Amino acid sequence: MIEDGPRRHPRKPRRGDLPIATIAELAGVSPPTVSKVLNGRGGVGEQTRRRVEALLRDHGYRRRQAAGVTPCVEVVFHQMLPSIAMEILRGVQQVAGARDCTVGFTDVHRRVLVGQSWVEPMLRRQPTAVITVLSQVTAEHSAQFAASGVPLVAVDPIGDLFPTPAVGANNWSGALAGTRHLLDLGHRRIGVLTGPVKDLSARARLDGFRAALDYAGIPFDDGLERRGVLTFDSGRELAAELLSRPAPPTAVVCGNDLQALGVYAAAREADLRIPDDLSVVGFDDIDQAAWLAPPLTTVRQPFGEIGATAARLALSMADGHAPAQERYELNTALVVRGSTAPPRAG
Repeated sequence: MIEDGPRRHPRKPRRGDLPIATIAELAGVSPPTVSKVLNGRGGVGEQTRRRVEALLRDHGYRRRQAAGVTPCVEVVFHQMLPSIAMEILRGVQQVAGARDCTVGFTDVHRRVLVGQSWVEPMLRRQPTAVITVLSQVTAEHSAQFAASGVPLVAVDPIGDLFPTPAVGANNWSGALAGTRHLLDLGHRRIGVLTGPVKDLSARARLDGFRAALDYAGIPFDDGLERRGVLTFDSGRELAAELLSRPAPPTAVVCGNDLQALGVYAAAREADLRIPDDLSVVGFDDIDQAAWLAPPLTTVRQPFGEIGATAARLALSMADGHAPAQERYELNTALVVRGSTAPPRAG
């Protein structure tokens, strides 16, 4: 008589392994309805969609890559400077190419401008993973990708998207280094331009600026702070306000390089010379920073490595691995050029 071997217990589905039919049964809908939700298609009631999305998220559904389909990592931009976008894409391509993944990119400016959703068209393309480089990404977008089983990684989002992981630079330490550089040169009346308060990176840079003053024992003067948006026009307007004060700053720390370009314009209009009359520090180190006259001292963000880190994280999530942490911050570097010098005596 042949004895039976050890009984094999059926393997329980791993998290993310539940088939669409099971999700449909749990939601009380048909499999085609679940498929519509997964692919961002219409024809599903709002309550039904939310019920299906909640089940997909709760069970950690992961979309299976169709046989014969080349995996693709999609990168989503919104009016990004070409020099920054290309560095991020190079970093993504470096990682994705080693995995035989293609890299696609799209600028959603037109859709955002007319109030159209950019998520559904992206989901219909069934990407392996998505990396967003735009401030308009929200927790609702994050939930849509999670429900569709598409890993999402956000580069420097303006708000908290937990549990979506974020990748960015250490904005606080970068602003701290830039401000300390001015303090070491002897500046004490330092102005600061920043972005919207709700922007996490802008807030971190402002906090880094204030921390540098605090460490040096320099009181923070609220009158030398201006908040706007991170554009040339905003930098020009805000700098003009600061420079028209009875006691204008001898140096200005900017929220980014575009604001710094605006400060250059405001200084020319005020007949001030950089750095003789005014020192300027930017943030980002875009290509134009080195071409200015004088070249701009700025804080360099490692955009290529940010893209590579986001790609590694996105592809790891596509393989079923949970992120080890909520946010990944990469080191910045102060690049000292010709726009900073000691203040004039007296």
